[in-house]
Amino acid sequence: MLSLLEQLGYPDNDEESVRQRLESWAAEPAGAVLVAEHDGQIAGVVAVASLPFLERPGRWGRVVAIVTSDAMRGQGIGKVLMAHAEDIARGFGCMQMEVTSANRRADAHAFYHSLGYQNWSDRSGRFMKDLVPGFSSGSYAARFPAE
Repeated sequence: MLSLLEQLGYPDNDEESVRQRLESWAAEPAGAVLVAEHDGQIAGVVAVASLPFLERPGRWGRVVAIVTSDAMRGQGIGKVLMAHAEDIARGFGCMQMEVTSANRRADAHAFYHSLGYQNWSDRSGRFMKDLVPGFSSGSYAARFPAE
């Protein structure tokens, strides 16, 4: 799992903190983490969460993270993980699914398009604020700064 997080741009992890986060996800009633294995190796992972809409009835799903091992890309694992994530979201009553991706990840964007996702970045912005000072310095935002 550590190597997959590194491939996503998060190299500062250790087994214990990852184990604790997986336990937290396992206890999350409106979320799930799926792990794909191939020949006894972790080939990919997806985390999905379900949230209620405030402005209308229903719920929406969000892919919090998805990654397929560099060695296994292009073999359909990501497609299978996304299909299962969508099924889980439907099971939570979700009407819509969201996934975000850094602007520079053109291959990921093409993958999401191939699955029927539309890029809505021209329709809305994504605004972030650290509630804990310096939080972003060790996060995705620091590894993938705005262009």
